[in-house]
Parts: sequence; structure tokens; C-alpha cells
Amino acid sequence: MEKDPLRGNASIPMSFPASYQAVGDQLENGQQIRSVSLSSDDDMIDITTTGTTTEHSIHGEEQGSHLTSIKYSGHLGVSGDSDDIPGIGQYDDFHTIDWQRDIARDRMRHRYIIKKKQDSICDLIKGAHDAWSGWVCVLFVGLVTGVVAGVIDIGASWMSDLKYGICPEAFWLNREQCCWSSNETTFDNGNCSQWWTWPEVLRQSREGVGPYIISYLVYIVWALIFAALAAALVRMFAPYACGSGIPEIKTILSGFIIRGYLGKWTLIIKSVGIMLSVSAGLSLGKEGPMVHIACCIGNILSYLFPKYGRNEAKKREILSAAAAAGVSVAFGSPIGGVLFSLEEVSYYFPLKTLWRSFFCALVAAFILRSINPFGNEHSVLFYVEYNKPWIFFELVPFVALGIMGGVVATIFIKANLYWCRYRKVSKLGQYPVTEVLVIAVITAVIAYPNPYTRMNTSQLIFLLFSQCGVSNSDNLCDYNRNFTDVNSAIEKAAAGPGVYKAVWLLVLALIFKLVATIFTFGFKAPCGLFIPSLCLGAIMGRIVGIGMEQLAYNYPHIWLFSGECSTGDDCITPGLYAMVGAAAVLGGVTRMTVSLVVIMFELTGGVRYIVPLMAAAMASKWVGDALGRQGIYDAHIELNGYPFLDSKEEFAHTSLAADVMQPKHSEPLSVLTQDSMTVDDVEILLKETEHNGFPVVVSRESQYLVGFVLRRDLNLAIANAKRTLEGICGQSLVLFVNSVPPQASGPPPLKLKKILDMAPITMTDQTPMETVVDMFRKLGLRQTLVTHNGRLLGVITKKDVLRHVKQMDNEDPNSVLFN
Repeated sequence: MEKDPLRGNASIPMSFPASYQAVGDQLENGQQIRSVSLSSDDDMIDITTTGTTTEHSIHGEEQGSHLTSIKYSGHLGVSGDSDDIPGIGQYDDFHTIDWQRDIARDRMRHRYIIKKKQDSICDLIKGAHDAWSGWVCVLFVGLVTGVVAGVIDIGASWMSDLKYGICPEAFWLNREQCCWSSNETTFDNGNCSQWWTWPEVLRQSREGVGPYIISYLVYIVWALIFAALAAALVRMFAPYACGSGIPEIKTILSGFIIRGYLGKWTLIIKSVGIMLSVSAGLSLGKEGPMVHIACCIGNILSYLFPKYGRNEAKKREILSAAAAAGVSVAFGSPIGGVLFSLEEVSYYFPLKTLWRSFFCALVAAFILRSINPFGNEHSVLFYVEYNKPWIFFELVPFVALGIMGGVVATIFIKANLYWCRYRKVSKLGQYPVTEVLVIAVITAVIAYPNPYTRMNTSQLIFLLFSQCGVSNSDNLCDYNRNFTDVNSAIEKAAAGPGVYKAVWLLVLALIFKLVATIFTFGFKAPCGLFIPSLCLGAIMGRIVGIGMEQLAYNYPHIWLFSGECSTGDDCITPGLYAMVGAAAVLGGVTRMTVSLVVIMFELTGGVRYIVPLMAAAMASKWVGDALGRQGIYDAHIELNGYPFLDSKEEFAHTSLAADVMQPKHSEPLSVLTQDSMTVDDVEILLKETEHNGFPVVVSRESQYLVGFVLRRDLNLAIANAKRTLEGICGQSLVLFVNSVPPQASGPPPLKLKKILDMAPITMTDQTPMETVVDMFRKLGLRQTLVTHNGRLLGVITKKDVLRHVKQMDNEDPNSVLFN
């Protein structure tokens, strides 16, 4: 009989004196009989004893109501519960987890702990620890994520500035920190006398043709070194550390196992690699990989708490909270992180996980804010604040930006997917490090001459977001203005030649960044997509913003600007257009809406701009959905063939369960019988088939269903029995029932009822596939059994469902990756 954590009892053989004993008598081993009861099949007596809470069944012969004799054999010993067999309840690599089974196991464990609470102080403390372990775990995840993010931010900003020069007084300072001690009021291109450019280190002057060539060459060399290091580390130590990681995180959170994807090596190499990739000046960001890094931390720390470490379904609650912390530290946006986890990556998100994600994101943001990596008292480099209200008419250009963002995003997704497919099928895929080096060299050579592509992408976004004021010396702010009073409102002014030059350079930067990101995203080094997308949108938005501003300057009295621009003050903020454009492109690429808007206003502190952001994000999503079905992450999941059942898509076909189930009507079904197969029979079946589990039936003739047993559990249980139990051999009967069949003789039977799932999900062969797909999505099923008039017909696995969906959509059904 299976040990039941609800009651804490198990059926075991027991040494017993030959005479019948009454309730209250002592047994040989000093335990006392608490109760005696007859079981239904009249040859079993349940005797419950004190001491250990185990129920012992012994065979007896009855005459009338008197027990005449008791047959007993063996010695006192527990056959134990399925957890005694090492590895039961775990999963193999590239397999899907069984959500229902894991959640049920956790509930039983929880009830057992609650029941034991009353027994002793020690059990009470264990119960309390179990209750708060989830909060403690997410607290640790938040703390470690905040620290790691701080280290990555500081390292990346120092290494990025290393391409331009060095601080001789303290080499560990980046350019901005080096200039903090300077007394100069204006810096040429952000350089001060304390910061030496590489030509100055080589005893050259700062300006001129020679120094420019030296700077150019040093820039390329550093970019090459950083990119080579990043690609080599990934290649040698952690192949899973490449890319952004978000498509895989989505797949893992939907219940797929990818061993090593969230391991310690991946964490270390991804953290170091993303600093190197960003510093190489490649067109990528570190924000997407932050989510992967946070999930690695969540996975590693969950093993400190067996409740989460040993239960894959429970572990995913911690990983959802970790994903929220990752976005929280990437953008300094805790609420946006929680919404991102809910909207974009999580599959199963109960309310409890929402609160824990909120807490985890809060802790991570607090730690990062305490480290203050950018020295601006904010968690991101491009924090800006606007105070101008927007005019109602501006919703038109904002929506136009949304439409443009959707178009640019669709071009990017289609081109990137084409390139990634080509990489997979061509020889290029065999030389991943070479590809990274070639892209790094080309990017560096083309990026350096244009000041907007030469600078760090985060700094460019900050420049595009910010308003023109007294201190801005960039060409973007070359207006014909006279600043007489620092505190007076900025007046409208005609754009000077510098603005037109800047706009042309920005157009070139837009084209270059778009092309570079297409080739960069998906190569074999850590790379994120958030920052390049924001950058593309910000460039587009700033150009539109400058156009609107000049329109308002030249025609201030037309009805469009409704008198708001006739006062002489600057009524249009180009930086706001950059922000809206950034949200539009990022929304089009990832198809985020709610979380995107919240991240953008947490980034910029501009709550009053929620409506423009919402309008642009919505327009961008609609255009993106109209031009292409999927966002970049879903497209990459499909490209890699991960078994992801998207809950956002409808199943519109009219097939039945009988059309999809395996095997088809003519083929035989591999089953186990409840009490007529030997160990040899079972092992032959395991050798000849590759199924992940087997239905157990009463007999091959009747095909009435008893339960379902997993292949892995069956292998482990047989191996464990051969190792630990005496007398088990190839001729031993394998029993999935409590009672031994009367005709059984020979070696002792192997009882495996404890690994049998007695309540598998079943459905009839006439169930519509719509319902089947919904059950797989909403219950997180691994497989379901198909019956007809109560008899077993076949099995439908998640793989069968995914293949059927692909077939119905006229795609290749064999592209789904499964072991």
C-alpha cells in the first residue's frame, strides 16, 4: 500500500507472535496495538500500532467471526514511499514537466507538515520554516540580483570607456568619474584634462589627423579583444550563455527542462560575457540577458530550499519572481518588471507569485539603487524628467510614430529570422567565434566616424531623450537662441546648421543600427535586444520631434497648435517624441503593451505622458500583428523548435482527439498489465519502445484503465529493487495492485503501486481538439489518455499536440524539439 502523506501510513510485513493479540497488547518490538480492523477482501487485517505511524497488513484465516491463525513472514521493515527511490519525481533533459503531478505532490507534502505541526516544537519550527521559505528565497534572489547587476553596470561602463582612453591617476575610474575632480567648467566631447585619450598616452596631441587615426585603430583593437573574449568564453565554458535568453526562459517557465541553462557556469559566463559584448560597441544591450542572469540566480538559490529545489513546478514560481527582478535592475523599474514577468515570460502566475515577484523586484531595485552604479542616483543611465504638458493634437504624430515603430519592428524581425535560419543551415553556423569577430570589426569600422554610433548606445538614448538646455553643447541643440537668464523658459528658435547636420547623422545611424542589430541578435555571444530597439525608436522619434518643433516655430498661429505655441515658449519637446518612438519600436519588436508603458514611465519619471505612450504602444502592436504574427521572442522559440504552447493563440481547426492520439487505430498500444507481467517482460517493453510512460490496464483483453506509470520512474524502481530487495529476479511478477494474485508462485513479486499515478487525466476519443489544446495549456499537462466506453484507446502527449498544431498551420511538424 502506498505511503500516504495525509495519514503517514504504509503497508508492511511484520514479525508477529502466532497467537492473536488484543488491542493494547505489546508487540515483539515494543509497539502497542492501537486498533484492529478487517479489510474488504476478508483475508487482510489492518493493525495500527503506536510508535511509528505505520499501518501493518497481515494475512489471516477466518472462521465465522473468530480468527484462528495468522500467517506471517519476514521481519519488520518499511517498503517506503516513492520518495525513498532516488530520482523519482525528477525529469530528464529536454522533457516536459507534469504540472498537475508536481503541484499535487507539493500539496500532499504541505498537508503532512501541517498535520505533524502538533507533534513537537521541532515540527512546529519546520512548519514555520516551510511557510516563510518562499519569501526568504525571493529575498535572497533580489539581494544577489541587485549586487550582480551593480557589478555588471560598473564593469561595462569602465570597459566601454577603455576604448577611448584611460584615467592615469586612477585607472579603475571611467571617464565620467575621472572628470568629477576636475575644476574645468566645460569639457570637450566629455573629455577633461584628467582623462587621457589614447593619442595623449602615446605622447601625441588630442586633435589632428594622426591622433584621429590612432584613436580609430585603438577603438577597433579594443572592440576586437572584447568580442573575441566574449565569444571564446561562451564557446569554451557555457554554450547556453549566448543570445538574450528570454525565449528559453519563456519555454522553461512553460514547463520544459533544459539542464544547465540556468546553471552556475551559465551565470558566470553570461555576466562576464555581457560586459565584454557591450564594451565591444556591438549593437546589443545588457537588459535582456539580465533576465537570464536573474533566473540563473533564482534557480541556484532555490536548491537551498528543498520545497522549491526538488519540485519543478514550485521552482517556476521562484523563476517568475527572478525574471521580474531582472527587468527591475535592468531598467530601474520594479513594477514594470512584475508586469513583464506576468505579461511576457510567465506561464503559471498565481497571486502568491505576484506578491513574491513584487517583493523580489523591490529588493533588487533597492540594492542596485544603494550601489548607485551610474553615480546619478538612478538605476539607469538615461533617466530624464520632462515637465512640459503635451498638446492634444500631438496624439496624431505619436500614433504615427507607433505605426512607424510597428513597420520598423516587422522589417527587423523578418530580416533577423531570415539571417538566423541561414546561419543554421549554412556553414556559417560551424564558425561561431569567427562570425562574432567579423561582425565586431565591421561594426567598429563603420561606427567610429559617426559620433552618434561611436558613443555607447545608452548614452545615445540619454542624449536623444534629454531636452536642450544651457549646458547642452551637442549639435542636436544648435538652435539660434540666446540664453540670457538660466532660469527663464526655453524659447522657440530656428534650427541652426548643427541641427540639420545632426539629423543627417542620425538618419545614417538609424540605418546602420537597424542593419547591425539584424546581424548581431542571435549570434553566439550574450546579446540583448531592448537597448538597440529603444535606440532605433529614439532616433526616429527625435527626428520627428525636431520636424514638429520647426513646424510650430514657423507656423505658430495655425489651429493645430491651438494657441499654445504662440506665446514664444518652446511648446514641443523633441525628447518626448524620442521616448514615444523608443516605446513604439520596442513594443513592435517584443509585442509588449502594459509592461512596456510602465517601464517607460518608470524610466523617465513622466507619469503625465502615459497616454502618448499607450497610444504609440497600441498602434505599434496592431501594425506589428497585422504585418507579422509573432514578436521576436515567440519567433525565436519557433525557430529553435522549443515545445511551447502559446496561450495567446486560438486553435481554430475541427479535429478530434482520435485523429491526434498515438497509436493510430491499426497499430498495437504499448501497455503494462496490473498483475500478469514479469520483470523480464517489462524490461523487454522498455527496450523496444521509447515512450515516456505507459498506461497500466487490468488485462490485455479487457483494456480497462488502472493508471499511468512514467518510464523514468519504472526504470529507477526496477533498478532500485534489484539492488536492495532480496529474491527479485527476471521471473518476479510486477504488481501494480496491493494483493498478490492467488495463482502466483515462484520468486517474490515486485510491488510498484507506489509509482503508479492512479488519477491520470483521461478523455474520450470524441473530444474536440480545441478542448484538448485548452487542457494542455491551462492544466500544464504532459500527456492525457484517450478512452472509448471506458476502455483505453491511446495516448496524446504534448509533442503530439504541438505537431498537430503545426500540421494544421501547414508548417513542418518535425521541427518541434523533443527528446
